[in-house]
Amino acid sequence: MSVSQRLADLGIDLPDVVPPLAAYVPAVVHGDLVYTAGQLPMVAGALLATGKVGDGHALVPAADATALARQCALNALAAAAAASGGVDRLAGVVKVVGFVASAPEFTGQPGVINGASEVLGEIFGDAGRHARSAVGVSVLPLDSPVEVEFVFALA
Repeated sequence: MSVSQRLADLGIDLPDVVPPLAAYVPAVVHGDLVYTAGQLPMVAGALLATGKVGDGHALVPAADATALARQCALNALAAAAAASGGVDRLAGVVKVVGFVASAPEFTGQPGVINGASEVLGEIFGDAGRHARSAVGVSVLPLDSPVEVEFVFALA
């Protein structure tokens, strides 16, 4: 089944490619791989949330951050598709690196980045299985709670 058909079956519409916020491009094709820039959880030019992830007042709950990581994956898929000539040129996922702006006591970064990993598994099946890092950081661009970058394989 093609990636575009799988997206349709899942009821997922890819967002528009998020324009770069600085001096970079959203994705680059090199050989048989597509590397994305770090993707923020943006929709229609706006972050879906800001702040640090953790438990407590004024923090982004981990469950919300997991949904934000999912949005990062969809943004990356859109960027990779635009750079490579279409979503059906993407054969699978090689690597995911996730950054979580974390409150000092928060240690659930892997669970947050599962939001990206799991949607890629739904879309690509076995070809969505990937190597991954999930890292806690003190701050991310625009005070985003999550940023995720990806490496996709081309068909």
